[in-house]
Amino acid sequence: MDGYVMNQPYGTVAGRGEGYMNGQSGSRPFGHVQPGVHGYYPMMPREAVQPLTFVLVHGSWADASFWNGVAAELRRQGHTVYAPEYPGHGSDPNTNVTHAMISSAVADFIIGHSLRDIILVSHSFGGSVIQKVAELVPDRIKRLVFMNGFVLADGESVVDQFPMPAQEGFTQLREMSEDDTIMLPFPLFRDNFVNLADLALARQLYSEIRPEPAKPAFERLDLKEFYRLQIPRSYLYLTEDNVLPQGEGYGWHPHMSSRLGMFRLIKSHGDHMTFFRTQPALLAQRLYEASRD
Repeated sequence: MDGYVMNQPYGTVAGRGEGYMNGQSGSRPFGHVQPGVHGYYPMMPREAVQPLTFVLVHGSWADASFWNGVAAELRRQGHTVYAPEYPGHGSDPNTNVTHAMISSAVADFIIGHSLRDIILVSHSFGGSVIQKVAELVPDRIKRLVFMNGFVLADGESVVDQFPMPAQEGFTQLREMSEDDTIMLPFPLFRDNFVNLADLALARQLYSEIRPEPAKPAFERLDLKEFYRLQIPRSYLYLTEDNVLPQGEGYGWHPHMSSRLGMFRLIKSHGDHMTFFRTQPALLAQRLYEASRD
């Protein structure tokens, strides 16, 4: 059901009657009898939103502004939201950065802002970042959420999560650069990262990315401490994401998500990047479902 309200009759919205779908005001009080697939049952009141504090960690070929739309929707719902930038991204021109520099910067941000009881959210490469951040500030984290985020096994790198031809391609792109970065060719970006976008939007999104510092993606990480932690975790799976092949030992879910042990699974339509721009309200709602108690 991809996270939608169960037992809700087709053509209605939870907490509202059929008139809502027909353009009428149509709100109905608790106790209104609503026809369902298996008979009649009372409509339940809409759930009160649980205020949460989110820290959103972006991935590769992005910066903190990647979260602008989703962050605005979360704030509109009453949540507190932070989206820290990390070295080698945003306004920082330095491309000679390490994975440890990135994870330490996020942990320092959390400590510096006196944040506790946070929902630490990652997208893509950011998954490996929050694995290390969790080791650094475990007592400040309420839940980890991996939003099509990499979940590395101990001793692995982000690049290790790709088939060998893709690994060789990343290595070739890295060697072609003059500053140890990787820039995605547009055809790869268009078909794998923004496959749900039309061509005009794909070109717009591509114009906004910059070469990614290569070193952090190739570093193999010691994650023994992460796998000893008992922090609750969720996996938010965007089902049309084409960055990783699905099956044969690769993919977001269930391949990487299963490494989390016990976790909450939420699914949503979406590719790797497009819906963050075009459907931020949908992704904010799914993120809340992955994060609430």
